[in-house]
Amino acid sequence: MVDVGEKPITKRFARAEAIVVMAAATRTLIQNKELAKGDVLEVARLAGIMATKRTDELIPLCHSLGLDAADIEFELIKETQIRIQSTVRVQGRTGVEMEAMMAVSIAALTIYDMCKAVDRSMKIQDVRLVEKSGGKSGHFLSEELN
Repeated sequence: MVDVGEKPITKRFARAEAIVVMAAATRTLIQNKELAKGDVLEVARLAGIMATKRTDELIPLCHSLGLDAADIEFELIKETQIRIQSTVRVQGRTGVEMEAMMAVSIAALTIYDMCKAVDRSMKIQDVRLVEKSGGKSGHFLSEELN
């Protein structure tokens, strides 16, 4: 692992997103909370937040972090897509980009798992870092948003 012991503790923030593409009927079932496994978005939200806390266990050389906050939001876009956005905050010596991307990835996989009985053709796409701040490298904002 990279030695971050001499780095100053600063406020760190990261925001990531992913898109889940599905049949319109599947999105309607999610929106109306009509799937057999329950409230898909609430379960996916919890799974994504839980994933942020386990990032160091799943990605080699990732530092263990005591996170200050993690949140996930869903946006129903088009008739066949759900946008997932995560925000993660910490006061620490290293950033939380991986935690934010882990959150949206696991939330997306949870949506797939909960809906696969009705739609195996779903796609997870565009997992990416949208914004980060803090630390030596400063602020980053995806060019698509500038």
